[in-house]
Amino acid sequence: MPRTVSDGGEELAGDDISSRTGSRRRADNTHDGYKVGFPPKKGAFAEFSDGVKETFFSDDPLRPFKDQPKSKKLWLGLQHVFPILDWGRHYTFGKFKGDLIAGMTIASLCIPQDIGYAKLAGLLPQYGLYSSFVPPLIYALMGSSRDIAIGPVAVVSLLLGTLLQQELDPVKDREEYTSLAFTATFFAGLTQFALGFFRLGFIIEFLSHAAIVGFMAGAAVTIALQQLKGFLGIAVFTKKSDIISVMKSVWGNVHHGWNWQTILIAASFLAFLLAAKYIAKKNKKLFWVSAIAPLISVIVSTLCVYLTRADKQGVAIVKHIDQGINPASFHRIFFSGPNLTKGFRIGVVAGMVALTEAIAIGRTFAAMKDYQIDGNKEMVALGTMNIVGSFTSCYVATGSFSRSAVNYMAGCRTAISNVVMAIVVMLTLLLITPLFKYTPNAILASIIINAVLGLIDFEAAYLLWKVDKMDFVACLGAFFGVIFASVEYGLLIAVAISLGKILLQVTRPRTALLGNLPRTTIYRNVEQYTEATKVPGVLIVRVDSAIYFTNSNYVKERILRWLRDEEEQQEEQKLSKTEFLIVELSPVTDIDTSGIHALEELLKALEKRKIQLVLANPGPIVIQKLRAAKFTDLIGDDKIFLSVGEAVKMVAPKHENA
Repeated sequence: MPRTVSDGGEELAGDDISSRTGSRRRADNTHDGYKVGFPPKKGAFAEFSDGVKETFFSDDPLRPFKDQPKSKKLWLGLQHVFPILDWGRHYTFGKFKGDLIAGMTIASLCIPQDIGYAKLAGLLPQYGLYSSFVPPLIYALMGSSRDIAIGPVAVVSLLLGTLLQQELDPVKDREEYTSLAFTATFFAGLTQFALGFFRLGFIIEFLSHAAIVGFMAGAAVTIALQQLKGFLGIAVFTKKSDIISVMKSVWGNVHHGWNWQTILIAASFLAFLLAAKYIAKKNKKLFWVSAIAPLISVIVSTLCVYLTRADKQGVAIVKHIDQGINPASFHRIFFSGPNLTKGFRIGVVAGMVALTEAIAIGRTFAAMKDYQIDGNKEMVALGTMNIVGSFTSCYVATGSFSRSAVNYMAGCRTAISNVVMAIVVMLTLLLITPLFKYTPNAILASIIINAVLGLIDFEAAYLLWKVDKMDFVACLGAFFGVIFASVEYGLLIAVAISLGKILLQVTRPRTALLGNLPRTTIYRNVEQYTEATKVPGVLIVRVDSAIYFTNSNYVKERILRWLRDEEEQQEEQKLSKTEFLIVELSPVTDIDTSGIHALEELLKALEKRKIQLVLANPGPIVIQKLRAAKFTDLIGDDKIFLSVGEAVKMVAPKHENA
């Protein structure tokens, strides 16, 4: 049976290779019957437009509109903006039953969480409920995810609260503080909308998975520490979020600031919530136990405080939540003055974090149900809902992982589950908010602590350690940045480490020394395959990256270092000297003028050593640029081969490969 061998990305049959060895070299740059291909030359405009199209329009959003009548194009355009017009035509009562159950379930979870998250953001409790009414309705019209549950989330609430409190006091400047929150929400939405509209969603990819794992874990610890104020019943607490300041404040109040009744309530219900979560984790069919546990906790704790009048014994309570649906807030947004700049800065940061979390959640559940979501559409939908939300007394809303998981397990079929949730929240605002008057802050602290514990992913961190130590360092950097400095510094550290890793990989690409696997024409890394043998008189090096101005000099120096090491080994072992240097270019996806200049310098250095430079398997973009720069004339077309195997046969015909 003929052997199939792979060499530099080329698949060739062993018998075919051996049958074509008669013709060693032809003047027309033909090797074994094949020419080294040169792609057709493109004009500058065509090359630029193709690059733009691949970067921003790789999904070809205009494809469905081609060759369609105007009325059809209009309808398709409306469906593109409002996906509900597409899937809504096939909506059935069976799907509605699933969405109804899921919506009711996530509503029971979101109501107590929203009250707590609003306090985390430094806002009055009703603003959390407002943010689970209007934004989910907008998202249901425009979003493409079937499973994501929209509303306030812990991380964004903490980030927003931290940044806002650096500018204004939420107690002394309550009205201005709230208006600044609406302003930040407006700019968060505008940022998200702009990224989606201009198809710039790839920007959020700069925040790596490792950085997100560390950031989320650090934020979870910080949020949990912040809840010690409500958990322990401390009246005077630090406004800083770092662990040192928080622990100083906690221990500084140990003798006169802690309230045992508050601790008893908080600890008892936290144990209940953790037990409910454990039951749901052990038996997936009992997910609803964990989902309704927060609402049960609120009802029971509120009733207990009301009957015992524990509020007179120092147990802090919610006291008041405004009744009624969202009031208009457009007139409260700062469109001028110093608060405009502050709101813009805070909004951009909060919007990016919210966007990253929502896209990650949407993709996760889409993969689980095997459907696709359009990232740019999602950004437009999220941006629109936050812009509208800022006009209707909402603060930054996004996808919640805990609620989305419950939504998924409850059997949601479409985004109508968000509509059901929003209606339940609306009824809560209209009818039962006065009943939350005696809800203890301690129970809200317990609910938040229980919710954020899921953000600490030990398994993911351990996997990062096992797979990539640099990723683990990025994870730790983000984690410690959040807990020892602040949320925004942790985020900056996460982004900086992620970018640093990219720069390190770009500026210091990997190279490998290749050897021949016996009885084949396969050439592989000698460090990975110990049986691979070097070809006498030939040094084969592979460059595993595009060659740009950032790494071109390093690539040249690294190849020359391989050559020096080889020469020293040849002198010690009295082996034949190197006559040919073969550079395997199949992994090199692109090269710029600095890279070509580096190859020219490498060629000159080799000529001084009387060593010939040979290139193997350059890609279409690379060979096109080498030809445009006339490097192919400089090196000679007969020194460019289809593969490493072909190159070795030409330059070292005595070496047997097959």
